[in-house]
Amino acid sequence: MKELKKEEIDKLLDWYRLNKRVLPFRDTGDPYDVWISEIMLQQTRIEAAVSYFLRFKKELPDIDALAQVKEDRLLRLWEGLGYYSRARNLQKCARILKEEYGNEIPQDHERLLKLPGIGPYTAGAILAIGFGKPYPAVDGNVLRVLTRYLGIRDDIRSNAVRKDLETVVSSFYEKEKITDQRYISDLTQALMELGAMVCIPNGKPLCTDCPMKDRCYAYRKDLIGQIPYRSPNKERKIVERTLFMIRKGEDFLLGKRPDKGLLAGMYEFMGIDEKLNETEAGEYLRKKGYDILKIVVLPSSKHVFSHVEWHMDAYEVIVANKDIPFEEKQILVGKEELQKLAIPSAFKAYVDHYALREGEHL
Repeated sequence: MKELKKEEIDKLLDWYRLNKRVLPFRDTGDPYDVWISEIMLQQTRIEAAVSYFLRFKKELPDIDALAQVKEDRLLRLWEGLGYYSRARNLQKCARILKEEYGNEIPQDHERLLKLPGIGPYTAGAILAIGFGKPYPAVDGNVLRVLTRYLGIRDDIRSNAVRKDLETVVSSFYEKEKITDQRYISDLTQALMELGAMVCIPNGKPLCTDCPMKDRCYAYRKDLIGQIPYRSPNKERKIVERTLFMIRKGEDFLLGKRPDKGLLAGMYEFMGIDEKLNETEAGEYLRKKGYDILKIVVLPSSKHVFSHVEWHMDAYEVIVANKDIPFEEKQILVGKEELQKLAIPSAFKAYVDHYALREGEHL
């Protein structure tokens, strides 16, 4: 079985302690910080996540605050990070921690895995980084580092590869009888940091700076460009959409998306999954009962999700209706409230279009 050598791991730890980045969620001694930051970092680069973490932690400094915050405010704090189900799961989890664990994060792997939004990697990261317990935490950076170091050429999308590497890390702790909490916490972060700063993707790692290069299989065999192997992504589905920024005076019509599915429970402008020209847009809205005074063509935009792309045409539609023909979960909001609501970044270009500058009126 492939294994880690303590001599090389000790070199890695020396490198980490000299070169690690200063991050607001690192070395705080608070498992809450580990939990929140790891959820944020699942789909976000660390440089971008720092400002979100600072804002989130300032307003929601602990489990109790997170459990009690209103959902609209929570989603607003999360805006821009995407995958809003992660934020909702954070709050579901916080409420369980408040009610069943006295606002404490359990130090038990099986209990952690039963909590909303916490999978094997996040559970391992919380235990290893937050509590110094000998559990593996294999993220994308660690996958890249260890597949290169150990010479693993199987598809890193495979769960079998991840599980094998978790076994390698667990076996190292067991074989070397590692119990020192700082050692475990630092090693977990050191592997991640090496992948982020040195053993970077795209075949251009900074191998000469790597403390583990002497035993690295990919480096010694000149296979950095081939390892890790990652099977191609599936092609994203393209969805043509038409958005309507319906205005009555100084108010905008927004709707709330369904509670499940893409962007669940978020506010959005009225829209249809179909490409309509200006004439077709007017006909569509008149059939719905809108008395249209004016239609203004707005710039098109695109938003990319992991599995789908929205290609959006947009129209500002000024209506004369005394009574808006509301559909379920629709509301009218002013410009100020438009800027405060949790509206997905998919619509950011249009929200920003209506941002009031100081002294400006609609």
